[in-house]
Amino acid sequence: MSELSLRQMKKEWHGSLKTYLIGFIASLIFTSISFYLVITKTLTGTPLVQTIVALALAQALVQLIFFLHVGQEPKPRWETMTFCFMVVILLVISIGSILIMNDLNARMMLDMNEMMKHD
Repeated sequence: MSELSLRQMKKEWHGSLKTYLIGFIASLIFTSISFYLVITKTLTGTPLVQTIVALALAQALVQLIFFLHVGQEPKPRWETMTFCFMVVILLVISIGSILIMNDLNARMMLDMNEMMKHD
């Protein structure tokens, strides 16, 4: 490959200054809103947690699009498919671990409750 084609590929792959600034400002806004909600105690309890999780997911999406350029590569979209596969594997591991821990907790606590009744 010639030097020119490598430069063209690099130029196509990376975003512009405008997209980086949009992503950076959006990330700052999401972080600031989360910080503000916690410091001022505008929301508390479950609504606060749900709002922060929603803002975190929105910020993750912004970073994937504006900084990692997921979904913006030319076809075939191997990077996007690899990323989606990674997310599926992480979800299977995370959700499976939580289900296993809950099941073990229920089984162990059942035995513990029975032992306490006999005392």
